[in-house]
Amino acid sequence: MTDTGLEDILAPGLSVVFCGINPGLTAAAQGHHFAGRGNRFWRTLHQAGFTRDEIPPERDRSILEYGYGLTAVIQRPTARADQLSAQEFTAAAADFEQKIVRYAPRWVAFLGKAAYAALSGQKDLAWGPQQRLFGSARVWVLPNPSGRNRAFTLEQLVAAYGRLRLAVETGGTGPLNAPITATSATCLPPASARYRAGTPRSGDVR
Repeated sequence: MTDTGLEDILAPGLSVVFCGINPGLTAAAQGHHFAGRGNRFWRTLHQAGFTRDEIPPERDRSILEYGYGLTAVIQRPTARADQLSAQEFTAAAADFEQKIVRYAPRWVAFLGKAAYAALSGQKDLAWGPQQRLFGSARVWVLPNPSGRNRAFTLEQLVAAYGRLRLAVETGGTGPLNAPITATSATCLPPASARYRAGTPRSGDVR
């Protein structure tokens, strides 16, 4: 862990970089991404088919084995994302975009609308794929997996994240604009079944 937050977990040419707003206090204190007790990121990632097993926060670096990475727009830890100021997003914008350019992932997935809205200047955002590139990467906006986000059940998170997984595996083709519903998660094969069958791995920190 750095003095100001969490170390990025990145490598060049990843399939997806999952981008949170900033670290939560628990994650920063433990030195691991999405370590907050109520955070559903790792469970959602597994159930949506991104990983063979549910990764515990202390093994967060193993996400690189699947072709994915983790970062945050702002490194300062807070208890809640709304404790950040607009000036902090402005100050972080250029360096963050250069980071994405340098590591050149295929997709950057923002967890929640707030960070991408602040960086892009767009106020009305839809969930899912966006029209603009960020750096050289395609952009996808996902619901925030924080336990504080009561607007999405685990099943709805899995469905939303599963759409991104399908886009990654198909090169961006497929039903990208399908509505996010809990029942749509049932069309996703379990990760354990996919890996047993030999399916190739594809590729708010709180």
